[in-house]
Amino acid sequence: MSALSGKVQTVLGPVEPAELGFVHAHEHLFVNLIPPNLRDLKGEPIRMEDLGALRRNWISNPENLFLDDEEIAIDEMRQFGSAGGGTIIDQTIQGIDPNPEALVRVSRETGVHIVAGSGFYQMEYHPPELSNWSKEEIAERILTEITEGFGDTGIKAGLIGEIGLSWPVHPDEEKVLRGAVQAQRRSGASLSIHPGRSVEGPFEAMRVVSEEGGEPTRTIMCHIDRTLFDLDSMIRLAETGCCLEFDLFGQESSFYPLAPIDMPNDAMRIDYIRQLIDAGHGEKILVSQDICTKHHLTRYGGEGYAYLLTCVIPLMRQKGMSDSQIDTIGKENPARVLAFAA
Repeated sequence: MSALSGKVQTVLGPVEPAELGFVHAHEHLFVNLIPPNLRDLKGEPIRMEDLGALRRNWISNPENLFLDDEEIAIDEMRQFGSAGGGTIIDQTIQGIDPNPEALVRVSRETGVHIVAGSGFYQMEYHPPELSNWSKEEIAERILTEITEGFGDTGIKAGLIGEIGLSWPVHPDEEKVLRGAVQAQRRSGASLSIHPGRSVEGPFEAMRVVSEEGGEPTRTIMCHIDRTLFDLDSMIRLAETGCCLEFDLFGQESSFYPLAPIDMPNDAMRIDYIRQLIDAGHGEKILVSQDICTKHHLTRYGGEGYAYLLTCVIPLMRQKGMSDSQIDTIGKENPARVLAFAA
């Protein structure tokens, strides 16, 4: 991997970190969140009059849970690029239907850099044979997607993750995480973790990373804004060395259908980020929107991928964040994390 040292591996090939521009650290352009055993369920077409209900409970219609339209993805990415966006990290991995060839076409059509993730999502999305694999075999499969590409496409991953964990963590999920840490150590790629929906989830994940000899500063903990709900817990997690990813900007419904969680709004997210910066952890913060359903796309009346740039950044400035601080979390931090280590 020495040839990639200091470079970022996009679906179109290596680029210099300085070329990335503003980075959304966690998105999905193509994804299928319907569990494999339920994929014969048929939903209803997404209609304008359904948006209120979907915002309250986005899992209520199976049709909302997958993105597979390339034309729509291109249009949405053009809006992102026109708003000043430079790079999207697409964290759709095995089990939730990655489409690297479509990512290549979207990137070529729009000029937006796209970094693809590699690995395995939560246990209910695992291929049945994974239970028989060792953590070393899992590491090899991830390494192959980084060094050789997905299947025979030649399109290579530039990030490990989002590695999916439940709560409590299933033994196969822990095995996947341990294999992913081995791949992190051997490849120089960064590792992104989807923690279980518990305050202890991120800390348990970081315990495994530490035990397996991983690099905390090159480990991203996703979904902080649905997992930790007080500054002390966030600081305690930052002190492990990992990056804290606030990646649900634009998702402001107080009802969270997957767990008994009181979701923050965007102003609260910004307040937490400001406090973390004041506590000396500004270099560990990443931001994104985690768009993975139709109702968040502009085509269906949602915010779209440009929302963070057009609405959240002005709010950050209004709440006292400097342009330098915004550049740190949106440009410098992701560029550093995405660049392969020696």
